[in-house]
Amino acid sequence: MSIHPKIQAVAAVLALSAGAMSSALAGTVTVITSFPKELTQAYRTAFEKAHPGIKLEILNKNTVQGIAYVRELAPGQRPDVFWASAPDAFEVLAGLQLVDNVAGLANKDAPAKVGAYPINDPKGRYLGQALAGYGLMWNTRYMAANKVPAPRQWADLVKPVYFGHVAMSSPSRSGTTHLTVETLLQGEGWDKGWHQLLQIAGNCAAITERSFGVPDGVNNGQFGVGLVIDFFGLAGKYSGFPVEFAYPDVTAVVPANIALVAGGKNPEEARKFISYAVSMEGQQLLYTPAISRLPILPPSAMGGKTPAGYPNPFDIAKRAKVQFDSDVSEARYNVVSAVFDQTITFRIKELQAATKAIHAAEAALARKPNPKAAALLKDARAAAFTPVVDSSKVADKEFLAVFAASKKDAAVNKRVTALEDHWNTEARANYERARTLAEQALAAAR
Repeated sequence: MSIHPKIQAVAAVLALSAGAMSSALAGTVTVITSFPKELTQAYRTAFEKAHPGIKLEILNKNTVQGIAYVRELAPGQRPDVFWASAPDAFEVLAGLQLVDNVAGLANKDAPAKVGAYPINDPKGRYLGQALAGYGLMWNTRYMAANKVPAPRQWADLVKPVYFGHVAMSSPSRSGTTHLTVETLLQGEGWDKGWHQLLQIAGNCAAITERSFGVPDGVNNGQFGVGLVIDFFGLAGKYSGFPVEFAYPDVTAVVPANIALVAGGKNPEEARKFISYAVSMEGQQLLYTPAISRLPILPPSAMGGKTPAGYPNPFDIAKRAKVQFDSDVSEARYNVVSAVFDQTITFRIKELQAATKAIHAAEAALARKPNPKAAALLKDARAAAFTPVVDSSKVADKEFLAVFAASKKDAAVNKRVTALEDHWNTEARANYERARTLAEQALAAAR
């Protein structure tokens, strides 16, 4: 039986369309990343120009969402590349066997380490693509107008003069904020670190929804000071905003990484993008003012393109007091996020009120010493700034394992929820008690 010519024509068109769709799919590399549009757009434009026929599809998600997204998809349906700042996130993906080996794509000119930290994963599961440190950015005009001094150390931000002038995000909402918080905790120790962090948070004007909200707010003068990863501060500075950035002594320099997702749709062309991102050309893109990231290559290997006065991450790493431990960070990743949210993010108003009352009592005592008031104030500070989870608890492997387990397990989810509710309730009671004690101290000092 002969086939009607029109049917043959339609079949031919459908075959061509299917071929075109297959070709388009083969030429698309899907990248899941937490990085801002300024960075991803620059790399997409440059890569597509260097590799005609390959298109980059960017899926922007914060690091925690990105990990969950990859985990939930079946092999063959996953994105091709994972690209983010948090080394501990890549350890999570590697532990779940969700990344493939990319050791052969590494740039041979990159040093083995920055400080004591490997730039590329020694097992070849992911590569360093840029370097990053953690610190403080501030708006110079805002600070001058409000007579607030420029900070240099995390500890500066606990002072009363910074009340209402600081902003940060939450580690549960931002991988870069998680790294910043974890760096402070590793540098100061768990108990002292949380004591300092709670005081800083009490001085905050806001805990922003996304990490981008902090640099945007500092750039436009909404906030005076922001706790940020360095490229936020440097990008603002080199893009012409009235901002400065400083690395505290308690900082670390670690790689921002890139990995090939196991079970991605287009692994071969994804490898080409990873290779490009760590190449000399890809590294030089990091100097774009709106990006302002630190390359994995030393300045001597950057072809003379390093801007004058640009930070040298290898020098910063030598001075840094924190040798970041990604294994420690990975083990307590969910605990840090949960404690922060239950005691800071969700209780920020009560923490602010307690902090304000403590500052007022401190000022009164400075003018007129009073032993009774001093004792009340000491108790107020202990109530407000002592973490609800101490170092002995976070050293308990069984406790950490509960938070590392899947929340799809009903029993695990119930236990985690109960702990979080307890911390939230305890934090609220602590802050209310601290405010009451501080107000009593203020009254006694008058």
